[in-house]
Amino acid sequence: MRGVTGLVRDVYGWHRPLMVFAAFAAVVTVVAAVGLAVDDRVLVGAPIWAKPCKFAFSFGLYAAMWAWMHAMQKRYRRLGWHLGTIAAVVCALEVGVVLLQTIRGHRSHFNVSTPFDTAMWTIMGTSIVVLWVVNLAGTGLLMLERHVDRPAMLALRLGSVITIAGMTIAFLMTWGTDEQRANPPMEIIGAHSVGVPDGGPGMAVTGWSTTGGDLRVPHFVGIHGLQLVPLFAVVLGLLVTTLPRLRDELVRIRLVWTFAGAYTGVFAITAWQALREQPFTSPDLLTVGAAGVLVAGTMVAAAWALRARKATPAQAPVPEEALV
Repeated sequence: MRGVTGLVRDVYGWHRPLMVFAAFAAVVTVVAAVGLAVDDRVLVGAPIWAKPCKFAFSFGLYAAMWAWMHAMQKRYRRLGWHLGTIAAVVCALEVGVVLLQTIRGHRSHFNVSTPFDTAMWTIMGTSIVVLWVVNLAGTGLLMLERHVDRPAMLALRLGSVITIAGMTIAFLMTWGTDEQRANPPMEIIGAHSVGVPDGGPGMAVTGWSTTGGDLRVPHFVGIHGLQLVPLFAVVLGLLVTTLPRLRDELVRIRLVWTFAGAYTGVFAITAWQALREQPFTSPDLLTVGAAGVLVAGTMVAAAWALRARKATPAQAPVPEEALV
């Protein structure tokens, strides 16, 4: 009971506007999931409610993560609070526009076919630029923090940097394709797919193209670095009582670096693959070779990370209760 009370108290102290948005995103996710079940409309080759469902879920995770990170902030808390509030408003605009356009039966992304659609896309485009700047500033503040759990803080920093890279690659989607520029007036400016039109054959659930490159793959990998890299550090912390080697903080720091490096490698390979107009599901020998090098390098780095630190007379064992 005490642990539950402590958890509730901790969550209550998280950034309030971001948590309000996360709750809104959760509601939209449920509504969109119901829409997927009862509405059989299709837009650009995918169920019309798939985009708001994925968007709301992803943005909700993003907001909850930053709300938690703000609670850990000790320096420049006022500035961090304002940045978080701006992020909450911008995220609400993004999810709100996607939801509104879905209800209207219109595309939310790249759509300039009518003045209203153009206005909606302008709001989305402006909002994502603001969110990118806010994320960059928030990451900068995070770099200045000092925390007792060094592996966890390192994971937060590295995950934030990877997320910025994942957000940055989305700007490549907003460029008009050669085909769009060759057929004015343009009603759609930009595309997710590379080398093939949007709306073609795609993977189940994600909708990623199976006939050409798709920038949504590295975008997805990158933006979720903010969740997965810190989650890896959390798992390491939970394993310290069962794996004695992990009680060494330096070992956990090395493993966080290793995981973040491998994750960055996956992001880079998927981005390279998409820009070469290659489907994620059909890698060529170059892509497979790069993935093999990444796996081998990760294994070597993991072996290096797990090597024990030389004991010194001044070094005392850390009590198990303190680790927990």
